[in-house]
Amino acid sequence: MNNLTLLALIASALLITALVLYALHLWRRVWAKEKVQAEAHSIQRERLANDLRILTSSLLDGQLPLIEGAIRIKVLLDNYDNSLSQHQRCEVFHLLFAATAQVPTHVEWKALEKSVRRQHEQHFSELELQHKAAARAAARWLLDEALPPVPKSA
Repeated sequence: MNNLTLLALIASALLITALVLYALHLWRRVWAKEKVQAEAHSIQRERLANDLRILTSSLLDGQLPLIEGAIRIKVLLDNYDNSLSQHQRCEVFHLLFAATAQVPTHVEWKALEKSVRRQHEQHFSELELQHKAAARAAARWLLDEALPPVPKSA
């Protein structure tokens, strides 16, 4: 083996070693980023579960109007766990959401004529009479069985 071949082999080995080290550095960055994302997802999921617990408790205690509570629960469930949101017991939240989707909110609600507002409020009352028991049962099921228990603090 001549000197030129030996020098080329050494240079190749150094280049391969440098590329391996760089690849390892990049993979460590990817793994660290994935870990941060997983932690952020876990924190977000825990917050959503806590928000769902608060909403369902408030709905059951009568502190939150049924229609508003059902809408909020449905939206949070969609963000928390889509398969849980699609569970048969949560169907009532989707039904109430769909039944009130056309109702204006916030500024648009205030801009409505009183007669139109009264019509919507009458519709809300009818929906509440029809679906109150199912919504309460679904909220109780979420709180007691579907959502993870409140984490114990130290």
